[in-house]
Parts: sequence; structure tokens; C-alpha cells
Amino acid sequence: MGIFSRFSDIINSNINAILDKAEDPEKMVRLIIQEMEETLVEVRTVSAKAIADKKELLRRRQWLSDESLAWEHKAELAISKGREDLAKGALAEKLKFENETVAVDSELDLIEANLQTLEDEISQLQTKVAEAKSRQKSLVSRQKTASSQLKVRVAIGGSAVEQTLSKLDSYERKLDELEGRVESYDMGKKSLADEIEQLEKDEEIEAQLAKLKAKISANNAQVQ
Repeated sequence: MGIFSRFSDIINSNINAILDKAEDPEKMVRLIIQEMEETLVEVRTVSAKAIADKKELLRRRQWLSDESLAWEHKAELAISKGREDLAKGALAEKLKFENETVAVDSELDLIEANLQTLEDEISQLQTKVAEAKSRQKSLVSRQKTASSQLKVRVAIGGSAVEQTLSKLDSYERKLDELEGRVESYDMGKKSLADEIEQLEKDEEIEAQLAKLKAKISANNAQVQ
């Protein structure tokens, strides 16, 4: 397949449609990018050669123009010397250079048109490469996200999580029992603060009791 035929296929291709049908889109987009970049190198090589040809033709055109002008001066000199025969010969030489200049101009026009086409094609191909690379980044990102989500879903849906939760429940139960045992050892035991607080409560109760007895005695005395 020639470079221009392959280039045309790439430019006219629908990258998204190709990737949608591919079994491995990420692999396919890598191949597409590789093909595009290789074609881009070839197109630029062709462009470089065309530019070199253009420069060479421009130099030749300048030489032909100089030669044509030189023969015109020679014809003028011959006429001034009365040598019309030599003037005709000089003009004939001038005409040959002018005709060759016309041919060179035609080649230059053709090369210029080809260069413009190549420039447009390079621009289109660069756009396609950028599009493919953007799609590649998207695919890689989506693949990583999907893989992570799949791992989470598998982990959540698997027995490993259930076993872990069961173990945690068991550990929590054991801790409850251990804390209960600690609290049981403290039952019936009073700290110094607790005993002092109890003494204060006892004093208050005694005071209330004495007050109540006094009230009852006073009431009995009034009845008698």
C-alpha cells in the first residue's frame, strides 16, 4: 500500500467506530497511533524532498533569467555594431532560455500545489493523532477505574469480608466479656472516696432522723 493511499485511509477512518468494534480497544488505539505516526514521518519526508526540489528549481530559474538577460544584452550589442545576423542568433539563444524558464515555472507551480496539499494532510493527520491519543488516555483511565471497581465489588461480594466481619464480632464479644470480668472484680469494693461519700450520706440521714424524732416528740407533747 502506497503512502498516499494509506494516508487517505487514515484520514477518512472513524477512530471511534474502529475502537467500538475492537475486542481490545486499548491495543487497537496503540496500533492506530503507531500507524499514524509512521505515516506522518513518511509524509514529512516527502514534504522535505519537495521543498528541496523547489529550492533547486528556484536556483535554476534565477540562472535561466540571468542567462536570458545576458543574451538580450548581447543582441543589443550586435545591433549597435551593425551585426543583425549576430543579434538574431543572440535573440534565438535568449528565446531558448525563456522557454525553459516557462517549463521551470510550471514545475514550480506543481510543486507548490503538492506542498500545500502535503501541509493540509500533515495538519489533518496531526489532528487525528491528537484525537487517538486523547481516546487512548480515556481508555486507560476507564480501564483503571473499571478494574478498581471490579476489585471492590469482588471484595464486597466475597466471603473474605464476611469472615472478617464475623471475626470482628467475635473479638468484640470477647472484649465485652473481659471488661465484664474486670467490673465483677470491682463489685463490693469501695474506694476511699466512696467510703467518705457514704459517711457524708450517713451523717445527713442521721440529721434527718433526729429532726424527724424531734418533730414527732413535739407533736406528742401538744396532744397531751
